[in-house]
Amino acid sequence: MLMGRKLLYLFLFITITAQSQIEQSSFFSEAIGRNIKKYVKNSQDAYADRDFERAEFLFDSLINNVVNGSYLDNFKVRKFSGKKIELYKFEKPVFLMTYASWCTPGVGEIPALNEIAEKYYKDIDFVVLFWDSKENVRKSAREYSSKINIIYVDEKENTNDHIVEIMKHSLGFPTSFFIDENKRIVDVRRGVLHPYNEKYEISFELNYNSFLNGISLLKNSGGEEKEHLASKQNP
Repeated sequence: MLMGRKLLYLFLFITITAQSQIEQSSFFSEAIGRNIKKYVKNSQDAYADRDFERAEFLFDSLINNVVNGSYLDNFKVRKFSGKKIELYKFEKPVFLMTYASWCTPGVGEIPALNEIAEKYYKDIDFVVLFWDSKENVRKSAREYSSKINIIYVDEKENTNDHIVEIMKHSLGFPTSFFIDENKRIVDVRRGVLHPYNEKYEISFELNYNSFLNGISLLKNSGGEEKEHLASKQNP
């Protein structure tokens, strides 16, 4: 039975890989748009069957074979001051976490993110994007470090913005996007699952390690790009 399930997952992986090869110039909205309907159906079936292993496999396959390597679309957001800016205004590599005020973070999640941001903000732009109105974001924003940029998108103001709909509704939230300085998506990760009675120390450590791992990918990605450019300039 176990061998049969592994073979099924291998078959699914090969199928997704073959069907989901994308050009490096693809935008996130285009890449995800070509695959999201099939992913949602298969994922819902997996959850309905309580096959959480397959659901996680499907998510990982979507990210690794479709999303990673695509470029994040530019779209307008609002700073907490209310001023509108474009997402591309952030010029460093970006750690982007999408959220909503009604989400309940693990007890150690925000403290872990704050500590990571305090340590790496000079090299990376830390951004928390709330899908919400300014009024609903106000209380949540107080918990975050000043080194983290709090922005929001009120979907009522963006009814014609396709990327807002795609980004908000395709992968759920909280979701973390690790984006290099060229706006290429290096990795995407869901928030750490947590029971409500989880101890602070455990929650903090799980979230800190998850964030740090993603930050390491960004830093290594930047180094690899510089080495590649140097080798082209100095053959």
